[in-house]
Amino acid sequence: MTVRSNFVWLTLALSLFDLSCNASPVRQRTAVPDGFYAAPYYPTPYGGWEDSWKDSYAKAQALVGKMTLAEKTNITGGSGMFMGNSGSAYRVGFPQLCLQDGALGVGNTDHNTAFPAGITTGATFDKDLIYARAVAIGKEFRGKGAHVFLGPSVGPLGRKPLGGRNWEGFGADPVLQGIAGALTIKGVQEQGVIATIKHFIGNEQEMYRMYNPFQAGYSSNIDDRTLHELYLWPFADGVHAGVGAAMTSYNAVNGSANSQNAYLINNLLKDELGFQGFVMSDWLSHISGVASALAGLDMSMPGDTQIPLFGNSPFKFHLTEAVLNGSVPVDRLNDMATRIVAAWYQFGQDKSFPAVNFHSYVSSEKGLLYPGAVPVSPIGKVNWFVDVQADHGSVARQVAQDAITLLKNDDNFLPLSTKSSLRIFGSDARVDPAGPNACGSRACNKGTLGMGWGSGVANYPYFDDPVTAIKKRVENVKLYDSDDFPHTLTPSPTDDDIAIVFINSAAGENSFTVEGNHGDRDNDKFSAWHNGDKLVQKAAENYKNVIVVVHTVGPLILEPWIDLPSVKAILFAHLPGQEAGESLANVLFGDVSPSGHLPYSITKNENDLPDSVTKLVKEIIGQPQDTYSEGLYIDYRWLNKQGIKPRYAFGHGLSYTTFNYTDAHIKIVNALSSALPPARQSKPSVAILSTEIPPASEAYEPADFSKVWRYIYSWLSKSDADKAYAVGTSSSSSKSGSQIYPYPEGYSTVQKPGVPAGGGQGGNPALFDTILELDVTVQNTGSRHKGKASVQAYVQFPTDSEYDTPIIQLRDFAKTRELGTGESETVTLRLRRKDLSVWDTQKQDWVAPGALGANGKSKRYIVWLGEGSDKLFTRCFSDTLVCERGVEPPV
Repeated sequence: MTVRSNFVWLTLALSLFDLSCNASPVRQRTAVPDGFYAAPYYPTPYGGWEDSWKDSYAKAQALVGKMTLAEKTNITGGSGMFMGNSGSAYRVGFPQLCLQDGALGVGNTDHNTAFPAGITTGATFDKDLIYARAVAIGKEFRGKGAHVFLGPSVGPLGRKPLGGRNWEGFGADPVLQGIAGALTIKGVQEQGVIATIKHFIGNEQEMYRMYNPFQAGYSSNIDDRTLHELYLWPFADGVHAGVGAAMTSYNAVNGSANSQNAYLINNLLKDELGFQGFVMSDWLSHISGVASALAGLDMSMPGDTQIPLFGNSPFKFHLTEAVLNGSVPVDRLNDMATRIVAAWYQFGQDKSFPAVNFHSYVSSEKGLLYPGAVPVSPIGKVNWFVDVQADHGSVARQVAQDAITLLKNDDNFLPLSTKSSLRIFGSDARVDPAGPNACGSRACNKGTLGMGWGSGVANYPYFDDPVTAIKKRVENVKLYDSDDFPHTLTPSPTDDDIAIVFINSAAGENSFTVEGNHGDRDNDKFSAWHNGDKLVQKAAENYKNVIVVVHTVGPLILEPWIDLPSVKAILFAHLPGQEAGESLANVLFGDVSPSGHLPYSITKNENDLPDSVTKLVKEIIGQPQDTYSEGLYIDYRWLNKQGIKPRYAFGHGLSYTTFNYTDAHIKIVNALSSALPPARQSKPSVAILSTEIPPASEAYEPADFSKVWRYIYSWLSKSDADKAYAVGTSSSSSKSGSQIYPYPEGYSTVQKPGVPAGGGQGGNPALFDTILELDVTVQNTGSRHKGKASVQAYVQFPTDSEYDTPIIQLRDFAKTRELGTGESETVTLRLRRKDLSVWDTQKQDWVAPGALGANGKSKRYIVWLGEGSDKLFTRCFSDTLVCERGVEPPV
């Protein structure tokens, strides 16, 4: 059964309406600032021209060609809120599809694994682990019979550090997001499960994201270059990996709602990026019928209008009507249906895919088949309690462990001895006494924070909490189970005692408000929750040695206590999922060395970053405007440009051992012989099905069919179907449709040849050619501890380039295996043409400013290798192919 957590929004939405839905229309949006424009782009490009999808499209067209009109429109939407899955065409053998959250494990079910969150996974900087997590997630979705994994999330990118859903993604950098997203897609889809890259695009805060009858969702106003080089980048990598589905976001971009934004869906996603799969709306974000279909939306989820549970839909029977009356061209509907069916074939789901064996809204074996139809829903068996965990707990523990980021370790205070006398403070040290799943959708902050809240969560099968894992190793442990420092310490502190203080910071989806935080961290902001800063300060007053463990969705400001002499060590454990305990204990007691690195920067002050990213948009009149005035400069890019030293920079992370990086080499794999990539090949023509309006009889609802109350169907009554068909086939409306629907500016039905920057999945195939390859040998030079090292490659563009570029930009990363003392390993990093290019807004293409010029010479790129964006140790030149150590880094 399909699920999204919109219970709070649903309650709010219903309170705005009487039962006849006579409500005020959405207010006219405020005009966006000058220079921001959502250009029209029509028609929707056909899918099926890309080689790796051709066979699936051929099969899909054969199947769709057998469908009636009502069957085609039925598969383009869900069956309704709390009703279940997408529509089916069982007569021709196409099933309902189960589209399922969440991004860190199978949501709202049982006997599953609650993996570490995306932000934790990104902190590993480990491609092998990112992929292993994805494989395990894919196996669990398949085992539960879920056809579509609603992940990975690469949007929000993390532009706003206080954004509510940043933790679902992998970090505040497009390359980190792109690599991790693509590896996640690969691992999931290899298991025969369709991955969904989301949320497309610019959904960088939660508050005011949704359109409602009284206010439009906020508009993210993004210039063309920034859109391409930051926010579209990870989507391009995901499409290049062959992702089968994409999800639009709730907000608008440049004034146009994303579920009907033709520039985003038709132009960028389906033309420039060559996306071959299907595009769905986020749950209850679909605000129009014809407009969104023409703009490229293929599937409406969960099928309802924004005010659900009235059996109404923007698609389904309304789409049937729109095709019959000529408003929506038949070829657009055929493409919608074909894209959905092609994805089903592409991942082998026509061959022995498991049946859905769980229910998202019912936890017992038997229950309501259609909870949205309560109290008249039939009852039956809905849960088979299939255990899909296998050995995935070990994968989850490895990710959680290798993500733990050691920020500070004065005098090598860590690791601890098992003979230590430990005093533990903070409720975050132990699981919620009411149980790890006591709060629905994890919409509370009680106990160890293992994940954020909202639709991106999963149920915990169990919860291994830190204090339990610590007590397994140390006898002398005292837990002060409160976030208030005790008035009396029993026993009294001694010089041998070590205090471990657990603090956290939570966030989640705007469907819920938790302790005054409306999804985003708008209440506590950059401070730890539950007066965590004060708890650390008090511990530091009473104990000579303090360790701080932080479970958090994102950066905190640590200045109130970071320099206190008693605070010896800080560990960011991020959001570890079910394996919070042993993963942390392994690091605390030195079973392994910490090897995580920050997937964002931690500043000293909020105003170290621009207001445009630290402030949340809170307009309550008109359409809120969120203008990306900082352009390319977010996180470490901004800090470097402004010369602001953060407390801890993006990529920072310490180890218990030391590493030496030697013998770096750079070579050219493919020469940058021109600034522009080779021209794209002409888009191959694709076969299309009949474009004639089908007979009205294909839409008639069956006689004597017993409908489920509130369930959304695609049929029309005979009279409605005949009426629509008569309009659609009349001479006055058969061509332009001007009598039926007021088509938008720039509307056309003529397929375009394709934009210059396109040509393959993810864009021009040449963009993904490897240009530079770098090798570096990493040796563990410590004398006591094993450890893993992360190598990060940052590019510095030619200084005499005409383009303004950030000083350094992450372009690749690699992690060694665990190296014993004295052991070494050579790692390889690669930079693609796109990594060495900028988006030229005039040429509307990617330009490599360092390519060979008319004089036969190329400009110099510098590739910096390091352990973090602030710890660069080697620079390599693209022109001389020389690498140098011990030079002053540019930041």
